[in-house]
Amino acid sequence: MQPDCNLEMLMARYQQGDFAAATALVECATPQLHRFFLAQLGSRADAEDLLQETWLRIHKVRHTHRPGEPVLPWLYAIARHIRVDHYRKVARTGARARELEARAKGTFADSGQFESAHNLEALLAPLSSGEREVIEMLKVAGMSLEEVARATSSSVGSVKQKAHRAYKKLRERISAMGLAQRQSAKTQSGGPS
Repeated sequence: MQPDCNLEMLMARYQQGDFAAATALVECATPQLHRFFLAQLGSRADAEDLLQETWLRIHKVRHTHRPGEPVLPWLYAIARHIRVDHYRKVARTGARARELEARAKGTFADSGQFESAHNLEALLAPLSSGEREVIEMLKVAGMSLEEVARATSSSVGSVKQKAHRAYKKLRERISAMGLAQRQSAKTQSGGPS
């Protein structure tokens, strides 16, 4: 997010009908929300679609934001609901199977972006969806514990607990990955295993 963005001020002006403030709000928050969707989906096209849907929903419900409350957790809560709706839709239509087929065939336009998202996805794979969401908001989006608690409709203690469990699983996973790589290197070099 740009350092000169005051989301609370922009949101207050947007709620009063200042559409220049709406434009500024979109410009300020879009990069963070886009990264949120991209980290979850691994597909730039899907991330952009959900981002667009999020801004449409924000426009429709902008009156529900309470002045004086932080805007970023409110935006993330809406984005999170959009993502959940998307997952439900994908599960119902079977589109996920087609996406996996496309990945297997290597039809992604930006393989570097896919590889980065795929590596993050692989690292976060052992986490529950709640733990993954907390880690992405805390570490990828840079939100505070309080902001994550608001965005996920939970307590700060619950967020801390999920983060702690996730960190433990990630440490174990990284440790196991490092051990596996060392074993592989020893085997390839002909050293003792």
